Amino acid sequence: MNVIFLGPPGAGKGTQAVRVCERLGIPQISTGDILRRAMKEKTPTGLAAKSYIDKGLLVPDDVVIDIVRERLAQEDCKGGYLLDGFPRTVVQAQALAQFAEIDIVIDIEVSDEALISRISGRRVCPACGATYHVSRLEGTDCEKCGAALIQREDDQPETVLSRLEVYHAQTAPLIDFYAQRGLLKRVDGAQAMDACTEAIFAALGEVK
Repeated sequence: MNVIFLGPPGAGKGTQAVRVCERLGIPQISTGDILRRAMKEKTPTGLAAKSYIDKGLLVPDDVVIDIVRERLAQEDCKGGYLLDGFPRTVVQAQALAQFAEIDIVIDIEVSDEALISRISGRRVCPACGATYHVSRLEGTDCEKCGAALIQREDDQPETVLSRLEVYHAQTAPLIDFYAQRGLLKRVDGAQAMDACTEAIFAALGEVK
């Protein structure tokens, strides 16, 4: 089964992707991972991507699309895959349709208000990497190693709001694109993690 995950930052896509891929026995493909891999292996498209990244520029669509095409042609994708973080735009989705057949697109939905609360309440231990949420935290220090917890700059409410605005601007047309093709299934990402997982598998089961 060839699956795409959509969802705003903080919706839990990464966690759910790991669960789906483990149960289905398919690879999780994230554009960040495959870009880094292509650059490390010095493939032609990896070198092209590196030339932009080294200059502090965004990697253009045609390079990202070529890297995704290369990755989906590999042996471990023959039995299916899960795309996380691609496509991000309608242009990328149209290009993907030229070389891949997608079975289902799962849109993990969480309201902006819930996401801002979820992400801006996150605290991280700079020493051991443990993560907490202020709603379930009794003090200001790490419960594992005792170091003072911090709030990452990416988790500041203003930054979260800015990231969400970019996501909505890019992805709203993409959601319509897949809905019009009958591929989109919406899942409530605000529910408990296990309930969200089961809702995703229920949606996947509808297209088997």
